[in-house]
Amino acid sequence: MTTAAGRKLRVFSGIQPTGALHLGNYIGAVRQWVTCQGEKENFICIVDLHAITSPQDAGLLRQKTRELAALLIACGIDPDVTTLFVQSHVRAHAECAWILNCVTPIGWLERMTQYKSKSGRQKTVLTGLLTYPVLQAADILLYDADEVPVGDDQKQHIELSRDIAQRFNQLYGETFVLPKGVIPKVGARIMGLDDPTQKMSKSRRVRGHSILLTDSDKEIERAIRRAVTDSGLQIRFSDAPEKAGVNNLLTIFRALTDRDSAQAEADFADARGYGDLKARVAEVVIDALRPIRARFEELILGEGELDRLLEKGADQARAVAEPKVASVKETVGLVL
Repeated sequence: MTTAAGRKLRVFSGIQPTGALHLGNYIGAVRQWVTCQGEKENFICIVDLHAITSPQDAGLLRQKTRELAALLIACGIDPDVTTLFVQSHVRAHAECAWILNCVTPIGWLERMTQYKSKSGRQKTVLTGLLTYPVLQAADILLYDADEVPVGDDQKQHIELSRDIAQRFNQLYGETFVLPKGVIPKVGARIMGLDDPTQKMSKSRRVRGHSILLTDSDKEIERAIRRAVTDSGLQIRFSDAPEKAGVNNLLTIFRALTDRDSAQAEADFADARGYGDLKARVAEVVIDALRPIRARFEELILGEGELDRLLEKGADQARAVAEPKVASVKETVGLVL
């Protein structure tokens, strides 16, 4: 896929290194990134500067940043195809954010829904929380990103990025590409094992809610064995509310075995009950996650391979971001 100028469409995705990747993230998003990563020019940024807009334990943040990078690579993100990097490794992000702060009206930031929601729950509101969307705009605009995959909660931030880009272009001349927020092609929607009416969440830290990509075989078996179902026996997709748990387990099975709904149901035609369903789902989840966990452990415990891959990604990102921020600095009158 190419732009009118003949280059590949650029896609920018930012991921915070907080929480832990779980089975829902993998099935719903990461597998799609892996499958489609050669179609467009993809930049995946681990946004550690965004993470510190709320208090973080320094050691834990470093650990989580490395773990997220290792997991994405272990899942199949190819550093030779996709530019995967840590935000703070590319200084152009912070430089560009400051310049964009200087052209962004404060009223634009105060109207942001997420800012109003989060600031209302805090005794002291930090400046970083207010200016968070400007840094996000800098992340995107530095790479002349054409598309930014977003959920509903981030649409307003992408619109702000466009507004900031348009304002800068009006003040200083055509400089930035106007990005477009796109709804990503999402895989199956995976629900919590403890509550199949709620989406599996990174922030919900309750035992039995989710399956982390780093969980052991025994932890996976235990979580699925305890998954909420109902008192029936029929293993079929159903619109009945009480069948939400069975639907969720069948959805996991269908997604990881690349079957359609009818094929997934047929696999359990002779099952003796939900025990058979849970045992088979646990088996396919373990088979899917075991190589990911093995590769993850290699990267975390290895002799510098992860650092080398992250430095490679940072070099690739700098090759795009540094000339862009230099152009922006010159445009506003800074001496280079």
